[in-house]
Amino acid sequence: MATALGAHEHRVMHVDLAGIGGSALTDASIAIPEEGTTGIPVTYVPARNTMMLSLALAWAEVLSARDLFMGVNAVDYSGYPDCRPEFIAAFEQLAARATKAGVEGAAFRIHAPLIQLSKAGIIREGARLGVDFSATVSCYQADGQGRACGRCDSCRIRQAGFEAAGLPDTTRYQPRPL
Repeated sequence: MATALGAHEHRVMHVDLAGIGGSALTDASIAIPEEGTTGIPVTYVPARNTMMLSLALAWAEVLSARDLFMGVNAVDYSGYPDCRPEFIAAFEQLAARATKAGVEGAAFRIHAPLIQLSKAGIIREGARLGVDFSATVSCYQADGQGRACGRCDSCRIRQAGFEAAGLPDTTRYQPRPL
């Protein structure tokens, strides 16, 4: 996907979130719910966005880049604490204090352009930008071919977003048993 979008360079950094566990997404012994829940759900991965932003921040500092982008959303989300504006602001403050560039006065900016959009708004904006949604997946339990389950919370939120946006859902779903 990075190549298709014209990225200058793409790096894969391996982080073993399963080694931490504590989430239905990283621990096979915790079932992924297929019904809505209240509060912070079991699909919350402890400190995931903190870890991912830390890796991005380190690479950005090496590259002398000062802008980091992430796709978190605080409106149509599952209750994850690291998808809120307060988290983004706090991470920017951390970056200013925890990096050589930051203490020398070079501010880092965390951009979260989707943070206040509804899922329908995100889908409309993606459609406007020409996103091929059939090449994307949000599913918590996609199969080995990248097909979404159509039942988990993430799939339900995505399906509702397409419906609210009035656009066809081109997500590739797993066949449903008869």
